[in-house]
Amino acid sequence: MSGRTEGGVKDRDAGVNLLGVIAAAFASLLPTPAFAHASDRGHVLLLPTGYYIAGGALAVAASFLVLALLPPAALDNFWRKRLSLFTLGDRPRTILSLISFAGFILLVAAGFLGSRDPLSNPLPLVIWTLLWAGFTLLQGVLGDIWSWLNPWYGPWRVASRVFGLDAGAAKPRLPNWLGYWPAVILFLAFAWFELIDPAPDDPARLALAAGLYWLASFVAMLVVGYDAWSKRGEFLTVFFSMVARFAPVERLEGRLSLCWPGAKLLAAEPLPLSGMAFLLLALSSVSFDGLSKTFFWLGLFGVNPLEYPGRTALIGIGSFGLVLTFVLLAAVFALAVLLGQRLAGDKHSFGEAAGLLVWSIVPIALAYHIAHYLTVLLVDGQYALVALSDPFALGWNLFGTANRMVEAGVVAGAQSAWWLWNVQAGVIIAGHVLAVLVAHGLAWRLHKQPSRATLSQLPLTLLMIAYTIFGLWLLATPTAG
Repeated sequence: MSGRTEGGVKDRDAGVNLLGVIAAAFASLLPTPAFAHASDRGHVLLLPTGYYIAGGALAVAASFLVLALLPPAALDNFWRKRLSLFTLGDRPRTILSLISFAGFILLVAAGFLGSRDPLSNPLPLVIWTLLWAGFTLLQGVLGDIWSWLNPWYGPWRVASRVFGLDAGAAKPRLPNWLGYWPAVILFLAFAWFELIDPAPDDPARLALAAGLYWLASFVAMLVVGYDAWSKRGEFLTVFFSMVARFAPVERLEGRLSLCWPGAKLLAAEPLPLSGMAFLLLALSSVSFDGLSKTFFWLGLFGVNPLEYPGRTALIGIGSFGLVLTFVLLAAVFALAVLLGQRLAGDKHSFGEAAGLLVWSIVPIALAYHIAHYLTVLLVDGQYALVALSDPFALGWNLFGTANRMVEAGVVAGAQSAWWLWNVQAGVIIAGHVLAVLVAHGLAWRLHKQPSRATLSQLPLTLLMIAYTIFGLWLLATPTAG
């Protein structure tokens, strides 16, 4: 399999003193060898992809036709079904968050003191693989467990008590006009760092970035309040909470219950323009990540994909592409909503219609995230198990996995390529079909007449069909890097 680094890396000596930590922090600000953030696909797909793409498009179209003939009451009863489980209190939340914070501190220390190899240091493996790739999947399946495990809530509660800050007292809050824009800006910076920066996997560089981000977010929470910043400013919490709305696990007033995947999206309130921008950015960024490595994209700029120049040489092209992908997706989505309003004779404002229908993007964004990062999770997840047993490269074996052999063959070979691509394609198609279901449910909130609701969804369904074709093409086309 292809390596994660463009240049060679060296392990640090096991005994690193305080001077080494300071030197590492300073060195992280200087030019470094460029690291890739994920393991890339190491094969060219030889399956009959044309049939897969046609089948996926037909599946999404068929779901639209079935919903057009289905009585709204039948689908409404389907979405409303719940299976009550048990009650879960908030008391363990502070303790779990403090444990998470302690783990975060150890990971940052490992970033400075541990191996320079991103496949041996636990910090990049935990952040890029277990958190960004794996935890997103857990949020989509188990619900909002991030609110219990994030590394800010526990320290904020402790600081509130130590410094006499009353959690219920009135605090300066974010102005309403700001909306989700702080989270949008931070998410864009995060996406740029992950996809464009030459060395997002460099442990010391990542440790400095992660530590500064935690500190800045914590200060913001103390200033404007935990709820205000975490709901509209801290981009990880905003992203994970939106993804959790898709999960089949629901928690209301402490009571856990099971529902159909996507059912909670139908009860969501319309998002403001900034909230729409955040969701569309979540989808466009992972889409551009796949597009940026294709022969097609590189060929547009005269780059020979067989002589991949590395991420450092493509910073300008990558930055342009990241913004362009977001702008194009936002424009096409807005056009689909506007055309739908015209077809249905909608009296609602564009902001209300678009702010409600944008929730149908969540299943697609989650599906793309899973499909795109599946190989990373399967391979680099094994490296994470090894690195966590010896976080400081001192020869430890804390969890008995330090000597585990990494089976990269799980994503290599013809048989692995076959089942892996089928899983990825199935996830993308299922995500779009569920998005059509959710969009219809949301449209019925805007239109009481089923015929008008169906007409309003025709342009959006065409967009979802086109995006299905695009997503399956991304999985099949040759890539470089």
